[in-house]
Amino acid sequence: MDELAIHRDAIRDLLARYTYNGDRGRVAELAACFTEDGVLEYPGANPIGPDAIAASLSSGTRNPELKFVRHHITNPMIDVDGDTATARSYFTVHTNIGPDHSGTYDDRIVLTIDGWRLAHRRVRIDWQSDTSLFRPMVTR
Repeated sequence: MDELAIHRDAIRDLLARYTYNGDRGRVAELAACFTEDGVLEYPGANPIGPDAIAASLSSGTRNPELKFVRHHITNPMIDVDGDTATARSYFTVHTNIGPDHSGTYDDRIVLTIDGWRLAHRRVRIDWQSDTSLFRPMVTR
């Protein structure tokens, strides 16, 4: 396997670790996918650094009707340039109501001593169900 393919595979693994940990409520492990000054930009928040990201994702009240969450990432376009990379992926979130919301991840990723880490992730919500189990994330 060539070096570019190895890097792309490691980045796909990073994207999957973020998703699996988030779906299981392991916010510290999700936050560990970021660099020390990494940014998670999502509707209503912009925390910087793993501690702030974990705190942001842990704050608020979880909807008691929410029984499970599954993020499905598709079509990751990954461009590697030395020790930096960009990735853009579509995602759809299913909950116990079925399709809940969907959008796009835009990522800036860097190679660190600990492997590839997210330097900046922008979460854009393109659609949200009227019966979503998450707080409103898009303007209707």
